[in-house]
Amino acid sequence: MIVGVSRFVIGLPGVASLKAKRSVVRRIIDRTSARFNVAVAEVGSLDVHRRAEIGVAVLSNDAAHCHRMLEEIAKYVDGLHEHRLEKRTTEILHARRDDDPEPGGVLGSWDDHA
Repeated sequence: MIVGVSRFVIGLPGVASLKAKRSVVRRIIDRTSARFNVAVAEVGSLDVHRRAEIGVAVLSNDAAHCHRMLEEIAKYVDGLHEHRLEKRTTEILHARRDDDPEPGGVLGSWDDHA
């Protein structure tokens, strides 16, 4: 089983309150989740109104598929015009079964700066 995860750090320069931030973040989460059928959540900077951290998880049986999905999601999130994508961190993990002869662990990990 392959798990791909990305963390997006998003700048919200025009947001003046936590209420306005929640509205923007909720739209990003809802649209991304609906379009790609992946798990999406706000995972950090919860009390900072001009920055959000959003996590995305993809589950697959193929590392290349996870990587492609995370790339598509990053392009989609970057294309939404309510914010500025400042940074993206991605990891592709191999979760092994008990009878799997291959070791589990991190298959790839990288940071992308927008």
